[in-house]
Amino acid sequence: MRIVLQRVTKASVEVDGQEVGSIGRGYLMLLGVADGDTEAVADKMIEKVFKLRIFEDSDGKTNLSIDQVNGEILVVSQFTLYADCKKGNRPSFTSAGDPETAERLYEYVLEKCRGLFKRTQQGIFGADMKVSLVNDGPFTVILDSREIVAR
Repeated sequence: MRIVLQRVTKASVEVDGQEVGSIGRGYLMLLGVADGDTEAVADKMIEKVFKLRIFEDSDGKTNLSIDQVNGEILVVSQFTLYADCKKGNRPSFTSAGDPETAERLYEYVLEKCRGLFKRTQQGIFGADMKVSLVNDGPFTVILDSREIVAR
């Protein structure tokens, strides 16, 4: 599982010209699911996202977690996080999870996020989405389950 986590002052996602999700201060989370990912992997990744301390405290140090700033989260599925560009000029996506598994884990992650975050919004799995954001900092973190979860 890969997550690109962007600290934002606001973010939104549109499908077919209609806004389907938007947040204020918090995280835009782009979520990629790989072959072999499980609910246990998702649990570890979401726990890491929730506990990360990347919001500034009163001294300007990145010392606060999202719950300490009443932050929101916008979760967007993105299989292209598993693009393999080693050979040729056209990416391969063979490491990305199959659509059925990926959608099931995406829904699982959303359920977990709803239980943890002040407000959870989402994109639409498999849709052509237009994502807008104001990256705060900018501050972007890449999380990979191969580095976070001992399998």
